[in-house]
Amino acid sequence: MKQFILFLLLTVLTTNLAYSQFGRGGRGWRIEQNEPPVREFTAARWHFGTNGSIGNMGWSHNYPDSDINLNEFLERATLISMEIDSYRIIELGEPDVFDYPFAYVSEPGEMELTDKEVINLREFVSRGGFILMDDFDGPWQWSQMRSQVKRAFPEYDFIPVPLDHEVFRVHTSLDNLAAMADSVPGGEITYYGIFDRNGRLGILAGHNNDLANFWDWYSDGRMPLKPSTDAFRLGTNAVIYSFTH
Repeated sequence: MKQFILFLLLTVLTTNLAYSQFGRGGRGWRIEQNEPPVREFTAARWHFGTNGSIGNMGWSHNYPDSDINLNEFLERATLISMEIDSYRIIELGEPDVFDYPFAYVSEPGEMELTDKEVINLREFVSRGGFILMDDFDGPWQWSQMRSQVKRAFPEYDFIPVPLDHEVFRVHTSLDNLAAMADSVPGGEITYYGIFDRNGRLGILAGHNNDLANFWDWYSDGRMPLKPSTDAFRLGTNAVIYSFTH
């Protein structure tokens, strides 16, 4: 009986540590923060306001394994000074969002941004930051994501980004995106972008794709090799583009 009680106490303690609230109330469950080493590059995964349509947790999907695996690929394939744990959760509404010029956004179809987050989103791109939006599909998620981004950029709209754009070839050229489509639920994959007044791509949004699933699951056999390779190459191109544009 004592052993059973001890087991229950340990279970409750572990659950509380894993699922106590992260950040502001009502914004989801705690996901363990990472303290990255001081290097040339640290990837920021944004934590942002949500409408609860994906349980307020879409921003954290595939964390941290997808972040770690992409960083491992980056470390091996590029000359960027970084380590596999060069990633961090960043609150979109806080000032340190501007310290990380590359941002990864998961499930933007659940976005419901605060006024401060809208201001920071616009300022981030205006200062030269680059955002990769991932893991959203279907018309309602597209509509919700677009409505929130348009609050920050009422004068711009998303336009398709052609495959010959530099973001798809700045490090390794991608010949097509179709190989990934068979392993994700949304159908045809299309990448859309928000460009600033100088023509620089500030937001790259992959509708009907889920790069993080490929980054996360390739090693356990759930994802085939060719589309997983394309996903890693696309992520690498996005990071290099953020460095060079």
